[in-house]
Amino acid sequence: MKLSTAEAGRFLAAPSPAAPGFLIYGTDPMRVAIKRAEAIAAIIGPEGEAEMRLTRMSGADLRRDGALLADAIKATGFFPGPRLVFVEEAGDGLAPLILQALASWKPGDAQVLVTAGQLAAKSALRKLFEAHPAAPCIAIYDDPPGQAEIEAQLKKAGLREISPAAMRDLMALGRALDPGDFRQTLEKIGLYKWGDQSPLASEDVAACAPSTVEAEVDDVLHAAAEGRMSDVATLMRRLEAQGIAPVTLAIRTLQHFRALHAAATDPGGAASGMAKLRPPVFGPRRDRMLRQVQNFRPERLEEALGAITDTDLTLRSSTKAPTMALVERLLLRLSALARAR
Repeated sequence: MKLSTAEAGRFLAAPSPAAPGFLIYGTDPMRVAIKRAEAIAAIIGPEGEAEMRLTRMSGADLRRDGALLADAIKATGFFPGPRLVFVEEAGDGLAPLILQALASWKPGDAQVLVTAGQLAAKSALRKLFEAHPAAPCIAIYDDPPGQAEIEAQLKKAGLREISPAAMRDLMALGRALDPGDFRQTLEKIGLYKWGDQSPLASEDVAACAPSTVEAEVDDVLHAAAEGRMSDVATLMRRLEAQGIAPVTLAIRTLQHFRALHAAATDPGGAASGMAKLRPPVFGPRRDRMLRQVQNFRPERLEEALGAITDTDLTLRSSTKAPTMALVERLLLRLSALARAR
């Protein structure tokens, strides 16, 4: 029984007890593992494994002993409640054994969950489940999570009110992070908002999103892009005292101004360009960078990028020039460009 993406999402959230088994397969092991864990929790509950209502076996185990699956399905548990047999890393060679086990399944037996990697259309294992009238075949694609999936995960964390801006940020974050990191971020957001009944805001997402840069570096870049020349020198002394390498600062400056240039030259406008940035920019930082775009005409930003590139090349050469002073002079020049408009 082949399920659509929407049908698969509903099934994995609440697997039907009438299904003797189901197959989850896909190219990304992390995505398959996340969906597998979701289905297992939905079937046996949080205490199911501790109550020995979950039987795990690998494809290799089943190849060595073909009776393992049939015996596990019919076994009687010590604790009441639904039971599940999980067969991991199955291959086409196991299709006959799995078909035999599903054919003998009766209500009250343990359900069977089979996972596999990428399966071709002609795969015997895939064809088995696609042809079965009651055992779903679920393909996990490498698509980023959609709005419904994000809402469902946040709902589990106790969040029901999500602002449109926060949802846009979460969908952008879902495209930028791998599934495991994104799931952890959603869990972090749930803890961050614990006991807070206000709707999830863009600022909350920004506070919980993985941080890739140091705040002090951001401060001096914002000062330069906002034309605050007097603050640049003060912030540079602080960065120098912290031991930030000049080349690192030059690279971060190039990334920042490239982002401003991409937003300024986007056909759909600055907001559209900012939304396309990878990694995504969130909340107050995004709003601040949008205001910075207004300080520059595109040709000014191109001039800024040229100056940054020249300084970066100088820093990487064998020059004996005071490197931090070169970066400070660059940031002051960028600040002057922002003021000139």
